Amino acid sequence: MREITWLLLAWPAAAQIAVTAEQATELRQLAANAPKLMLERAELPVGLPMEMVSSVATDGKGTFYLLQRGLRSEPVIAVDGRGRVLRSWGRGLYKIPHSIRVDRSGDVWTTDAASSMVYRFSKEGKKTLEIAVGEIPEGRREFRGTTDIAFGPNGRVFISDGYGNNRVLVYDAKGKRVRQWGEKGIEAGQFHLPHGIAIDERNIVYVADRENGRIQRFDLSGKFLGMWTNLGKTFSLSLQGGALWIGTQPPDEPNGAPGWLMKVDRDTGRVLGAVESTGHHSVAVTADGELLTGTRPDKVLWFRRK
Repeated sequence: MREITWLLLAWPAAAQIAVTAEQATELRQLAANAPKLMLERAELPVGLPMEMVSSVATDGKGTFYLLQRGLRSEPVIAVDGRGRVLRSWGRGLYKIPHSIRVDRSGDVWTTDAASSMVYRFSKEGKKTLEIAVGEIPEGRREFRGTTDIAFGPNGRVFISDGYGNNRVLVYDAKGKRVRQWGEKGIEAGQFHLPHGIAIDERNIVYVADRENGRIQRFDLSGKFLGMWTNLGKTFSLSLQGGALWIGTQPPDEPNGAPGWLMKVDRDTGRVLGAVESTGHHSVAVTADGELLTGTRPDKVLWFRRK
């Protein structure tokens, strides 16, 4: 698997456009040639009205957590495998609900892309911690805050602060900031909208550098380890079964265009499998390799084993 260095991406604007076109062509070829995941597209029927399911997570025990932006239901909805609503919460807490994750203890975490508030809840929906990231850039754009969360050792929480600040933040278990890295740019360790983040058991941090069309890898201190530049405009990351799972689309298409959910080798970046999807803003992976994601306007897609 070819890794393009940051020097390639530091060309003048005209060359960057050419690189983007090349990346788009390569991604389509990768998707066409990748093994087809033996999954059938279905929908998870949810018994509440929803609008823009921005993120889906699973606790690994049969409960799915949905984060949605509609006003007729609460933002956080917990459902079982039949879509039956178990509980919901969060009304009035959010401006733009963006990402939801479940940590190793079963606690539920969310980010807000406008207020930059990060919340931790018990699985029953009781708020147990809030992190006011702050330092929100001035401007008229609504999307100015945090995008995703990942969990490191010793209770540390890694947050991609993607809209405006283009950085990764690290907090301790009590919600105190201990480190940060990144700024806007195209060089190694810089970002243009870090939209998703994940950490594996080897303590490698993966960041979906969405608008730069690449996935960067770091150690826990922010030391740059490498990048993959041929996997498209990556929106989401998840880890399961020894592989990295991504939601991506061609970088030359408008955001939200049809794309793919892909299984990727964590060491080489090689695509191990792919399935076409109209949703890729998030990707949740069950223990047996089934995939869930939200898609506009109000659906939860469930790619199930055939």
